[in-house]
Amino acid sequence: MNLEKIMNDLEKKHPGELEYLQAVREVLESIEEVVNQNPQFEAKGIIERLVEPDRILTFKVPWVDDNGKVHVNLGYRIQFNNAIGPYKGGLRFHPSVNLSILKFLGFEQIFKNSLTTLPMGGGKGGSDFDAKGKSDAEIMRFCQSFMLELWRMIGPETDVPAGDIGVGGKEIGYLFGMYKKLTREHVGVLTGKGLNWGGSLVRPEATGFGAVYFAQEMLATRGLTFEGKTVTVSGFGNVTWGAISKIAELGGKVVTISGPDGYIYDPDGISGEKIQYLLELRASNQDIVKPYSLEFPSAQFVAGKRPWEVKCDVALPCATQNELAKTDAENLVNNGCICVAEGANMPSTPEAVEVFLHHKMLFGPGKAVNAGGVATSGLEMSQNSLKYNWDREEVDQKLHQIMRNIHAACVKHGKREDGYVDYVKGANIAGFLKVANAMLDQGVI
Repeated sequence: MNLEKIMNDLEKKHPGELEYLQAVREVLESIEEVVNQNPQFEAKGIIERLVEPDRILTFKVPWVDDNGKVHVNLGYRIQFNNAIGPYKGGLRFHPSVNLSILKFLGFEQIFKNSLTTLPMGGGKGGSDFDAKGKSDAEIMRFCQSFMLELWRMIGPETDVPAGDIGVGGKEIGYLFGMYKKLTREHVGVLTGKGLNWGGSLVRPEATGFGAVYFAQEMLATRGLTFEGKTVTVSGFGNVTWGAISKIAELGGKVVTISGPDGYIYDPDGISGEKIQYLLELRASNQDIVKPYSLEFPSAQFVAGKRPWEVKCDVALPCATQNELAKTDAENLVNNGCICVAEGANMPSTPEAVEVFLHHKMLFGPGKAVNAGGVATSGLEMSQNSLKYNWDREEVDQKLHQIMRNIHAACVKHGKREDGYVDYVKGANIAGFLKVANAMLDQGVI
Protein backbone atom coordinates (compact mmCIF):
# COMPACT_ATOMS: atom_id res chain seq x y z
CA MET A 1 0.00 0.00 0.00
CA ASN A 2 1.37 3.36 -1.04
CA LEU A 3 0.04 5.50 1.82
CA GLU A 4 1.26 8.85 0.54
CA LYS A 5 -0.13 8.28 -2.94
CA ILE A 6 -3.53 7.38 -1.52
CA MET A 7 -3.53 10.47 0.70
CA ASN A 8 -2.34 12.76 -2.11
CA ASP A 9 -5.10 11.47 -4.36
CA LEU A 10 -7.69 12.02 -1.63
CA GLU A 11 -6.45 15.55 -0.92
CA LYS A 12 -6.80 16.41 -4.61
CA LYS A 13 -10.33 15.01 -4.78
CA HIS A 14 -11.47 16.41 -1.43
CA PRO A 15 -9.51 19.64 -0.81
CA GLY A 16 -10.08 21.37 2.50
CA GLU A 17 -11.84 18.42 4.17
CA LEU A 18 -9.35 18.43 7.02
CA GLU A 19 -11.21 16.32 9.59
CA TYR A 20 -11.99 13.60 7.04
CA LEU A 21 -8.42 13.49 5.75
CA GLN A 22 -7.06 13.39 9.31
CA ALA A 23 -9.28 10.42 10.19
CA VAL A 24 -8.31 8.49 7.05
CA ARG A 25 -4.59 9.04 7.57
CA GLU A 26 -4.77 7.93 11.21
CA VAL A 27 -6.43 4.64 10.22
CA LEU A 28 -4.24 3.93 7.19
CA GLU A 29 -1.04 4.50 9.16
CA SER A 30 -2.18 1.91 11.69
CA ILE A 31 -3.19 -0.77 9.20
CA GLU A 32 -0.41 -0.28 6.62
CA GLU A 33 1.59 -3.30 7.80
CA VAL A 34 -1.45 -5.59 7.80
CA VAL A 35 -2.49 -4.48 4.31
CA ASN A 36 1.02 -5.08 2.97
CA GLN A 37 0.99 -8.59 4.48
CA ASN A 38 -2.26 -9.40 2.66
CA PRO A 39 -1.84 -8.73 -1.08
CA GLN A 40 -5.47 -9.72 -1.72
CA PHE A 41 -6.56 -6.42 -0.15
CA GLU A 42 -4.56 -4.39 -2.66
CA ALA A 43 -5.54 -6.64 -5.58
CA LYS A 44 -9.24 -5.94 -4.89
CA GLY A 45 -8.77 -2.23 -4.18
CA ILE A 46 -10.08 -2.56 -0.62
CA ILE A 47 -8.46 0.64 0.66
CA GLU A 48 -9.50 2.77 -2.31
CA ARG A 49 -13.07 1.50 -1.96
CA LEU A 50 -13.13 1.82 1.83
CA VAL A 51 -12.11 5.47 2.07
CA GLU A 52 -14.88 6.73 -0.24
CA PRO A 53 -18.54 6.73 0.89
CA ASP A 54 -21.03 4.57 -0.98
CA ARG A 55 -23.18 7.66 -1.41
CA ILE A 56 -23.77 11.16 -0.04
CA LEU A 57 -27.22 12.72 0.12
CA THR A 58 -27.33 16.53 0.46
CA PHE A 59 -30.61 18.40 0.66
CA LYS A 60 -32.18 21.67 1.76
CA VAL A 61 -34.35 21.76 4.86
CA PRO A 62 -36.86 24.64 4.77
CA TRP A 63 -38.82 25.35 7.95
CA VAL A 64 -40.97 28.13 9.40
CA ASP A 65 -40.27 29.78 12.76
CA ASP A 66 -42.91 30.86 15.27
CA ASN A 67 -43.07 34.31 13.67
CA GLY A 68 -43.83 32.91 10.23
CA LYS A 69 -40.33 33.52 8.83
CA VAL A 70 -38.92 30.88 6.49
CA HIS A 71 -35.42 29.49 7.16
CA VAL A 72 -33.33 27.09 5.07
CA ASN A 73 -30.68 24.75 6.47
CA LEU A 74 -28.59 22.06 4.81
CA GLY A 75 -29.19 18.38 5.55
CA TYR A 76 -26.87 15.43 4.92
CA ARG A 77 -26.81 11.64 5.09
CA ILE A 78 -23.57 9.82 4.31
CA GLN A 79 -23.84 6.08 3.76
CA PHE A 80 -20.22 4.97 4.02
CA ASN A 81 -19.99 1.18 4.07
CA ASN A 82 -22.51 -1.64 4.58
CA ALA A 83 -20.30 -4.71 4.14
CA ILE A 84 -21.23 -6.19 7.54
CA GLY A 85 -24.72 -4.75 8.06
CA PRO A 86 -27.07 -1.82 7.38
CA TYR A 87 -25.59 1.65 7.60
CA LYS A 88 -25.62 2.84 11.21
CA GLY A 89 -24.62 6.19 12.66
CA GLY A 90 -25.98 9.29 14.32
CA LEU A 91 -27.55 12.52 13.15
CA ARG A 92 -25.84 15.69 14.38
CA PHE A 93 -27.65 19.05 14.46
CA HIS A 94 -25.11 21.79 15.12
CA PRO A 95 -23.91 24.98 13.34
CA SER A 96 -20.44 23.41 12.88
CA VAL A 97 -21.78 20.54 10.75
CA ASN A 98 -20.27 20.32 7.29
CA LEU A 99 -19.38 17.60 4.80
CA SER A 100 -15.83 17.10 6.10
CA ILE A 101 -16.94 16.54 9.70
CA LEU A 102 -19.70 14.13 8.70
CA LYS A 103 -17.37 12.17 6.40
CA PHE A 104 -14.82 11.87 9.21
CA LEU A 105 -17.53 10.67 11.59
CA GLY A 106 -18.97 8.24 9.05
CA PHE A 107 -15.54 6.80 8.26
CA GLU A 108 -14.78 6.31 11.97
CA GLN A 109 -18.20 4.70 12.40
CA ILE A 110 -17.26 1.85 10.05
CA PHE A 111 -14.54 0.64 12.40
CA LYS A 112 -16.37 1.47 15.62
CA ASN A 113 -19.39 -0.57 14.54
CA SER A 114 -17.15 -3.41 13.38
CA LEU A 115 -15.49 -3.53 16.80
CA THR A 116 -18.82 -4.09 18.54
CA THR A 117 -19.10 -7.42 16.62
CA LEU A 118 -22.75 -6.50 15.90
CA PRO A 119 -23.91 -6.51 12.23
CA MET A 120 -23.80 -2.77 11.54
CA GLY A 121 -22.17 -0.77 8.76
CA GLY A 122 -21.00 2.84 8.99
CA GLY A 123 -22.88 6.05 8.24
CA LYS A 124 -23.50 9.56 9.55
CA GLY A 125 -25.71 12.54 8.90
CA GLY A 126 -27.07 15.79 10.23
CA SER A 127 -27.61 19.46 9.59
CA ASP A 128 -26.17 22.88 10.40
CA PHE A 129 -29.39 23.65 12.28
CA ASP A 130 -28.88 25.29 15.69
CA ALA A 131 -31.52 24.35 18.27
CA LYS A 132 -30.24 26.95 20.73
CA GLY A 133 -32.98 29.49 21.40
CA LYS A 134 -35.55 27.59 19.33
CA SER A 135 -38.98 26.64 20.67
CA ASP A 136 -40.15 23.02 20.77
CA ALA A 137 -42.56 23.81 17.93
CA GLU A 138 -39.72 25.18 15.78
CA ILE A 139 -37.55 22.12 16.49
CA MET A 140 -40.50 19.87 15.61
CA ARG A 141 -41.09 21.63 12.28
CA PHE A 142 -37.42 21.43 11.41
CA CYS A 143 -37.24 17.69 12.23
CA GLN A 144 -40.35 16.99 10.18
CA SER A 145 -38.93 18.86 7.19
CA PHE A 146 -35.60 17.03 7.57
CA MET A 147 -37.35 13.64 7.54
CA LEU A 148 -39.40 14.55 4.46
CA GLU A 149 -36.16 14.27 2.49
CA LEU A 150 -34.42 11.52 4.47
CA TRP A 151 -37.14 8.87 4.75
CA ARG A 152 -36.64 7.33 1.30
CA MET A 153 -32.97 6.60 2.08
CA ILE A 154 -33.39 4.79 5.40
CA GLY A 155 -35.03 1.67 6.81
CA PRO A 156 -34.47 -1.00 9.49
CA GLU A 157 -32.50 -3.19 7.07
CA THR A 158 -31.02 -0.32 5.02
CA ASP A 159 -29.85 2.59 7.18
CA VAL A 160 -30.64 3.14 10.87
CA PRO A 161 -29.82 6.67 12.12
CA ALA A 162 -29.48 7.58 15.79
CA GLY A 163 -28.93 10.69 17.86
CA ASP A 164 -25.73 12.67 18.26
CA ILE A 165 -24.87 16.22 19.29
CA GLY A 166 -28.07 18.28 19.15
CA VAL A 167 -30.26 15.23 18.57
CA GLY A 168 -31.68 13.76 21.76
CA GLY A 169 -34.86 11.93 22.66
CA LYS A 170 -37.09 14.85 21.71
CA GLU A 171 -35.64 15.20 18.23
CA ILE A 172 -35.67 11.44 17.65
CA GLY A 173 -39.37 11.45 18.60
CA TYR A 174 -40.22 14.17 16.07
CA LEU A 175 -38.16 12.45 13.36
CA PHE A 176 -39.75 9.05 14.03
CA GLY A 177 -43.26 10.50 14.09
CA MET A 178 -42.83 11.90 10.59
CA TYR A 179 -41.17 8.71 9.31
CA LYS A 180 -44.06 6.63 10.68
CA LYS A 181 -46.60 8.91 9.01
CA LEU A 182 -44.85 8.80 5.63
CA THR A 183 -44.24 5.04 5.56
CA ARG A 184 -47.29 3.89 7.55
CA GLU A 185 -44.95 1.49 9.36
CA HIS A 186 -43.86 1.26 12.99
CA VAL A 187 -40.38 -0.23 12.63
CA GLY A 188 -36.99 0.21 14.31
CA VAL A 189 -35.63 2.68 11.80
CA LEU A 190 -34.19 5.06 14.42
CA THR A 191 -32.44 4.28 17.71
CA GLY A 192 -32.54 6.36 20.83
CA LYS A 193 -36.31 6.13 20.79
CA GLY A 194 -38.56 6.70 23.81
CA LEU A 195 -39.05 3.73 26.14
CA ASN A 196 -42.79 3.75 25.43
CA TRP A 197 -42.35 3.16 21.69
CA GLY A 198 -39.37 0.89 21.07
CA GLY A 199 -36.45 2.45 22.92
CA SER A 200 -33.93 0.63 25.06
CA LEU A 201 -33.05 1.13 28.68
CA VAL A 202 -29.50 2.48 29.27
CA ARG A 203 -29.29 4.00 25.75
CA PRO A 204 -29.03 7.70 26.84
CA GLU A 205 -26.09 7.03 29.15
CA ALA A 206 -24.60 4.12 27.18
CA THR A 207 -21.71 5.98 25.51
CA GLY A 208 -20.51 7.31 28.85
CA PHE A 209 -20.98 3.96 30.59
CA GLY A 210 -19.11 2.18 27.81
CA ALA A 211 -16.22 4.65 27.93
CA VAL A 212 -15.80 4.02 31.64
CA TYR A 213 -16.03 0.24 31.18
CA PHE A 214 -13.27 0.43 28.56
CA ALA A 215 -11.11 2.66 30.77
CA GLN A 216 -11.72 0.23 33.63
CA GLU A 217 -10.29 -2.59 31.48
CA MET A 218 -7.28 -0.43 30.56
CA LEU A 219 -6.56 0.36 34.20
CA ALA A 220 -6.88 -3.32 35.10
CA THR A 221 -3.94 -4.17 32.80
CA ARG A 222 -1.80 -2.29 35.35
CA GLY A 223 -3.58 -3.63 38.40
CA LEU A 224 -5.55 -0.41 38.95
CA THR A 225 -9.20 0.59 39.40
CA PHE A 226 -11.22 3.82 39.48
CA GLU A 227 -11.41 3.64 43.28
CA GLY A 228 -9.91 6.84 44.72
CA LYS A 229 -8.90 8.21 41.29
CA THR A 230 -9.32 11.88 40.36
CA VAL A 231 -10.86 12.21 36.90
CA THR A 232 -11.19 15.17 34.54
CA VAL A 233 -14.01 15.05 32.00
CA SER A 234 -14.92 17.51 29.23
CA GLY A 235 -18.35 18.30 27.86
CA PHE A 236 -21.65 18.24 29.77
CA GLY A 237 -24.00 16.30 27.49
CA ASN A 238 -25.21 12.71 27.62
CA VAL A 239 -21.74 11.17 27.26
CA THR A 240 -20.38 13.22 30.14
CA TRP A 241 -23.46 12.50 32.26
CA GLY A 242 -23.13 8.75 31.72
CA ALA A 243 -19.38 8.77 32.38
CA ILE A 244 -19.65 10.82 35.58
CA SER A 245 -22.46 8.61 36.91
CA LYS A 246 -20.52 5.39 36.33
CA ILE A 247 -17.22 6.80 37.67
CA ALA A 248 -18.95 7.87 40.88
CA GLU A 249 -20.45 4.37 41.17
CA LEU A 250 -16.95 2.86 40.83
CA GLY A 251 -15.44 5.08 43.53
CA GLY A 252 -13.75 7.72 41.39
CA LYS A 253 -14.09 11.49 41.74
CA VAL A 254 -14.85 13.65 38.70
CA VAL A 255 -13.71 17.23 39.22
CA THR A 256 -14.40 18.93 35.85
CA ILE A 257 -16.98 19.46 33.12
CA SER A 258 -16.72 21.91 30.23
CA GLY A 259 -18.63 23.84 27.58
CA PRO A 260 -17.87 26.39 24.84
CA ASP A 261 -17.63 29.11 27.50
CA GLY A 262 -14.93 27.39 29.60
CA TYR A 263 -14.71 24.70 32.24
CA ILE A 264 -15.87 24.02 35.79
CA TYR A 265 -13.44 22.81 38.46
CA ASP A 266 -15.18 21.32 41.46
CA PRO A 267 -12.59 19.88 43.90
CA ASP A 268 -15.36 18.35 46.03
CA GLY A 269 -16.34 16.13 43.11
CA ILE A 270 -19.40 15.97 40.87
CA SER A 271 -21.92 13.43 42.15
CA GLY A 272 -25.46 13.09 43.50
CA GLU A 273 -27.55 16.22 43.06
CA LYS A 274 -24.79 17.81 40.99
CA ILE A 275 -25.22 15.14 38.30
CA GLN A 276 -28.95 15.81 38.31
CA TYR A 277 -28.24 19.52 37.89
CA LEU A 278 -26.16 18.71 34.80
CA LEU A 279 -29.25 17.15 33.21
CA GLU A 280 -31.33 20.21 34.07
CA LEU A 281 -28.63 22.52 32.70
CA ARG A 282 -28.49 20.59 29.43
CA ALA A 283 -32.28 20.48 29.16
CA SER A 284 -32.44 24.27 29.53
CA ASN A 285 -30.98 24.55 26.00
CA GLN A 286 -28.10 26.68 27.29
CA ASP A 287 -24.79 25.73 25.69
CA ILE A 288 -22.78 26.99 28.69
CA VAL A 289 -21.54 25.60 32.01
CA LYS A 290 -20.96 28.79 34.04
CA PRO A 291 -24.35 28.48 35.86
CA TYR A 292 -22.98 25.38 37.62
CA SER A 293 -20.51 27.55 39.55
CA LEU A 294 -23.36 29.83 40.66
CA GLU A 295 -25.40 26.85 41.87
CA PHE A 296 -22.57 25.14 43.81
CA PRO A 297 -20.17 27.35 45.85
CA SER A 298 -17.44 24.68 45.86
CA ALA A 299 -17.02 25.06 42.08
CA GLN A 300 -14.82 27.47 40.18
CA PHE A 301 -15.54 28.60 36.61
CA VAL A 302 -12.50 29.07 34.32
CA ALA A 303 -13.51 31.06 31.25
CA GLY A 304 -12.32 30.26 27.73
CA LYS A 305 -10.14 27.28 28.66
CA ARG A 306 -10.28 23.48 28.64
CA PRO A 307 -9.88 21.27 31.72
CA TRP A 308 -6.67 19.50 30.74
CA GLU A 309 -4.52 21.74 32.97
CA VAL A 310 -6.20 20.27 36.08
CA LYS A 311 -4.22 17.58 37.90
CA CYS A 312 -5.82 14.15 37.50
CA ASP A 313 -5.21 10.41 37.31
CA VAL A 314 -7.59 9.75 34.42
CA ALA A 315 -8.85 12.06 31.66
CA LEU A 316 -11.97 11.51 29.54
CA PRO A 317 -12.39 14.00 26.66
CA CYS A 318 -16.13 13.73 25.93
CA ALA A 319 -16.93 16.94 24.02
CA THR A 320 -15.89 17.20 20.36
CA GLN A 321 -13.16 16.58 17.79
CA ASN A 322 -9.65 18.03 18.25
CA GLU A 323 -10.41 19.51 21.68
CA LEU A 324 -7.20 18.16 23.21
CA ALA A 325 -4.01 19.53 21.62
CA LYS A 326 -0.30 18.75 22.07
CA THR A 327 0.11 21.30 24.89
CA ASP A 328 -2.88 19.80 26.69
CA ALA A 329 -1.38 16.32 26.35
CA GLU A 330 1.91 17.55 27.78
CA ASN A 331 0.04 19.13 30.71
CA LEU A 332 -1.67 15.80 31.44
CA VAL A 333 1.64 13.93 31.31
CA ASN A 334 3.40 16.47 33.55
CA ASN A 335 0.53 16.37 36.05
CA GLY A 336 0.79 12.60 36.46
CA CYS A 337 -2.18 11.44 34.39
CA ILE A 338 -1.89 7.71 33.67
CA CYS A 339 -4.90 7.07 31.43
CA VAL A 340 -6.73 8.98 28.67
CA ALA A 341 -9.92 7.47 27.26
CA GLU A 342 -11.66 9.28 24.39
CA GLY A 343 -15.38 9.50 25.05
CA ALA A 344 -15.83 11.76 22.01
CA ASN A 345 -14.95 11.15 18.36
CA MET A 346 -11.29 12.01 17.63
CA PRO A 347 -11.02 14.59 20.45
CA SER A 348 -7.19 14.38 20.53
CA THR A 349 -5.11 15.92 17.75
CA PRO A 350 -2.50 13.69 16.06
CA GLU A 351 0.24 15.59 17.90
CA ALA A 352 -1.46 14.93 21.24
CA VAL A 353 -1.77 11.22 20.46
CA GLU A 354 1.96 11.12 19.68
CA VAL A 355 2.68 12.53 23.15
CA PHE A 356 0.53 9.86 24.83
CA LEU A 357 2.11 7.02 22.87
CA HIS A 358 5.63 8.37 23.35
CA HIS A 359 5.15 8.32 27.12
CA LYS A 360 3.49 4.88 26.93
CA MET A 361 0.35 6.11 28.65
CA LEU A 362 -2.85 4.10 28.63
CA PHE A 363 -4.56 5.77 25.68
CA GLY A 364 -7.87 4.56 24.25
CA PRO A 365 -9.07 6.01 20.91
CA GLY A 366 -12.67 7.11 20.45
CA LYS A 367 -13.64 4.42 17.96
CA ALA A 368 -13.05 1.82 20.70
CA VAL A 369 -13.77 3.76 23.90
CA ASN A 370 -17.04 5.39 22.84
CA ALA A 371 -18.44 2.39 20.96
CA GLY A 372 -20.86 1.75 23.84
CA GLY A 373 -23.43 4.14 22.39
CA VAL A 374 -23.72 2.44 19.02
CA ALA A 375 -23.40 -0.97 20.70
CA THR A 376 -26.51 -0.23 22.75
CA SER A 377 -28.19 1.11 19.61
CA GLY A 378 -27.47 -2.29 18.11
CA LEU A 379 -29.06 -3.90 21.14
CA GLU A 380 -32.08 -1.64 20.64
CA MET A 381 -32.30 -2.83 17.01
CA SER A 382 -32.24 -6.44 18.26
CA GLN A 383 -35.03 -5.76 20.74
CA ASN A 384 -37.10 -4.08 18.02
CA SER A 385 -36.65 -7.13 15.77
CA LEU A 386 -37.70 -9.44 18.59
CA LYS A 387 -40.60 -7.15 19.59
CA TYR A 388 -39.27 -7.49 23.12
CA ASN A 389 -37.59 -5.33 25.79
CA TRP A 390 -34.72 -6.42 28.03
CA ASP A 391 -34.54 -5.02 31.56
CA ARG A 392 -31.94 -2.44 32.57
CA GLU A 393 -29.59 -4.92 34.19
CA GLU A 394 -29.57 -7.20 31.15
CA VAL A 395 -28.81 -4.35 28.73
CA ASP A 396 -26.05 -3.05 31.01
CA GLN A 397 -24.50 -6.52 31.28
CA LYS A 398 -24.52 -6.95 27.50
CA LEU A 399 -22.94 -3.50 27.08
CA HIS A 400 -20.27 -4.29 29.66
CA GLN A 401 -19.40 -7.55 27.91
CA ILE A 402 -19.21 -5.85 24.50
CA MET A 403 -16.75 -3.28 25.89
CA ARG A 404 -14.66 -6.10 27.40
CA ASN A 405 -14.61 -7.82 24.02
CA ILE A 406 -13.58 -4.62 22.24
CA HIS A 407 -10.77 -4.13 24.74
CA ALA A 408 -9.58 -7.71 24.22
CA ALA A 409 -9.56 -7.23 20.42
CA CYS A 410 -7.51 -4.03 20.79
CA VAL A 411 -4.99 -5.82 23.03
CA LYS A 412 -4.76 -8.75 20.60
CA HIS A 413 -3.87 -6.56 17.63
CA GLY A 414 -2.12 -3.71 19.44
CA LYS A 415 0.27 -5.37 21.90
CA ARG A 416 3.93 -4.64 21.16
CA GLU A 417 6.88 -6.90 21.84
CA ASP A 418 7.76 -4.82 24.90
CA GLY A 419 4.28 -5.44 26.33
CA TYR A 420 2.89 -1.93 25.73
CA VAL A 421 -0.55 -1.90 24.13
CA ASP A 422 -1.03 0.56 21.27
CA TYR A 423 -4.82 0.76 21.45
CA VAL A 424 -4.98 3.03 18.38
CA LYS A 425 -3.32 0.41 16.20
CA GLY A 426 -5.22 -2.44 17.83
CA ALA A 427 -8.63 -0.83 17.33
CA ASN A 428 -7.96 0.10 13.72
CA ILE A 429 -6.64 -3.33 12.74
CA ALA A 430 -9.40 -5.25 14.52
CA GLY A 431 -12.12 -3.07 12.98
CA PHE A 432 -10.54 -3.10 9.52
CA LEU A 433 -10.00 -6.85 9.16
CA LYS A 434 -13.67 -7.75 9.67
CA VAL A 435 -14.88 -5.18 7.15
CA ALA A 436 -12.12 -5.86 4.60
CA ASN A 437 -12.71 -9.61 4.62
CA ALA A 438 -16.46 -9.07 4.21
CA MET A 439 -15.76 -6.82 1.21
CA LEU A 440 -13.54 -9.54 -0.30
CA ASP A 441 -16.28 -12.13 0.12
CA GLN A 442 -18.87 -9.93 -1.58
CA GLY A 443 -16.90 -9.00 -4.69
CA VAL A 444 -16.25 -5.62 -6.29
CA ILE A 445 -19.52 -3.72 -5.96
